Amino acid sequence: MNELVDNIVEAVVRELRQKLMVEVEASGRHVHLCREDVDALFGKGYQLTRVRDLSQPGQFVCQERISLTGPKGTLKNVVILGPERKETQAEISMTDALVLGIKPPVRLSGDIAGTPGAIFSNGDRQVVKDKGVIVAKRHMHITPEDAARFQVKDGQALKIKVFGSRPVIFEDTIARVSKDFDTYVHIDYDEANACGFEKGTFCRIVH
Repeated sequence: MNELVDNIVEAVVRELRQKLMVEVEASGRHVHLCREDVDALFGKGYQLTRVRDLSQPGQFVCQERISLTGPKGTLKNVVILGPERKETQAEISMTDALVLGIKPPVRLSGDIAGTPGAIFSNGDRQVVKDKGVIVAKRHMHITPEDAARFQVKDGQALKIKVFGSRPVIFEDTIARVSKDFDTYVHIDYDEANACGFEKGTFCRIVH
């Protein structure tokens, strides 16, 4: 009997969580490469090796790794995410930026105009970029259906409470609404450490 009650309670909690909350994911440092830079770093016509799909449809982790170098230091073994992009960019944390010795702005992915660059390298092969390094602005990927349910509009700045082991309210979390997305919040590792994130952490919109 107790097991039955426990199962019912668990099912109710799971349903309420799905209706009221959004799962949080922590994104480590990574790069997106354009076709030209894949050729330069790995050889003409090289195809990146897909090893694991990400939560967002069509996005995946590649087997290949590169290094990022700035005026003061280097970040090694940086993951590449596919598919290829129109422009190369690196998304790092503010702590990573201190290692590199640069001051990238906090931007949404793809907004790289006026940003600092870095050296992208694979052994003896390297590409010097004069822009493309950002600190990724925290954001919520959200389907149109969930956006309607939460009464959220594309580009809206949200206030979210993350229920990690050190619960935190994050303001200025940007909603990115698209039929091509699945609903998740993305924060970087600095933010993840601040809220005591672990896999399976959820948040609630408190705007």
